[in-house]
Amino acid sequence: MKKASKIITGFNKGEYKALIKDLYIEDARLTKQKNRYVTALKQFIELYGDEEVEIYSAPGRSEICGMHTDHQHGKMLACSVNRDIIAVVTPTDDNVVRLVSEGFPDIRPITISKAGLKLAFDEQGTTESLIKGIVSQFQKLGYEVGGFNAYITSEVPLYSGMSSSAAIEVLLATILNGLYNSGSINPLIIAQIAQYAENIYFGKPCGLMDQAACAIGGLIKIDFKDPKKPLIKKQMIKFEQFNHSLCIVDTKDVPANLTKEYRAIIEEMRSVAKYFGKEFLREVDENEFYEHIIPMRKVCSDRAILRAMHFYSEEKRVNKELKALRDGNFHEFKIQIRRSGNSSFEYLQNVYSSKDPSHQNISLAICMSEKILKDKGVVRVHGPGFEGTIQVFVENDYARKYKNEIEKYMGKHCCYVTHIRQQGAMKVI
Repeated sequence: MKKASKIITGFNKGEYKALIKDLYIEDARLTKQKNRYVTALKQFIELYGDEEVEIYSAPGRSEICGMHTDHQHGKMLACSVNRDIIAVVTPTDDNVVRLVSEGFPDIRPITISKAGLKLAFDEQGTTESLIKGIVSQFQKLGYEVGGFNAYITSEVPLYSGMSSSAAIEVLLATILNGLYNSGSINPLIIAQIAQYAENIYFGKPCGLMDQAACAIGGLIKIDFKDPKKPLIKKQMIKFEQFNHSLCIVDTKDVPANLTKEYRAIIEEMRSVAKYFGKEFLREVDENEFYEHIIPMRKVCSDRAILRAMHFYSEEKRVNKELKALRDGNFHEFKIQIRRSGNSSFEYLQNVYSSKDPSHQNISLAICMSEKILKDKGVVRVHGPGFEGTIQVFVENDYARKYKNEIEKYMGKHCCYVTHIRQQGAMKVI
């Protein structure tokens, strides 16, 4: 560890330039990132004094392929992006976790007890609940825990589809891993601990994709055939060679309760599986499915059948996209991204809510993006759908042009130009 002031001196001398370049990729952002780290260190000193510190980072994430296949035990591709949450941290010997996060109300200090931290339902949905959940799971699994002081600042926007919640969970677990376990805990276990904290203590059901992408980093393939033990493999593909940016566009939808819409996708896909005496579509042979469409219509809705068609085509697209990337064929990769987006629109039907079909922010954003991009990139709905964000792969030289144009229609600062970073959650310094 080094004193916070010495790390500031190191940044000002350019000692960490290569490290920052590796994490954030874009030359245009390097000075901004250096200043961001220096500001965070100065804030830490103001709060806690000039202590010896470490700096941790956890990235946001993006789903590449496999939309709404995980709950049917399917496959998917996801990645980490070069927008992250960083924490300047020092360990303490009083077993108290103290967090100050830029732009958020004061987070109550949490005292760690050897007996564990009990679930408090009135705390669900708070950062305090996440801290408790992560510490408790560390203890349950036999890992070391302890107190720390931290200053946190985030570049992962809320409600952007880049999963700021998973990033903060994974960051907290990575801090405990670094400070008290010598960084020995596998990133997959870090992801599972973070998922546990969100499911049980935070009170929000979620799969493992978000946390795994943030913890492992780069491009990952996840196979949920056995959801209790998903197969997760990092793919050694460097996206920089393809000269494309990944843009996430916030369509500025007013958040709505879409639980029924999401639940309908799951229930309708399962209704098709049930027709064949199975619980999940992964267990139903695709050829058998197509052979039974006529009699199936007497039992299952047409939309349920269309959504099952999406599942089968998306399953194959995961492998097609991965093969295209391995072959260095980014043109074919973009073709598959476009087909995935079309399938979401036509078969999965998660681009707008059936409760309010006159309101179609995502549809409009996709159509305007296609008009702006022409042959410079591809666009699709991003995340679970119905509201929120779209995803665009666009040529690097055209990314700023696209950002400027789409923001004329969808609002200022709605477009986040990112790149896929290779590192997951980590100790930076």
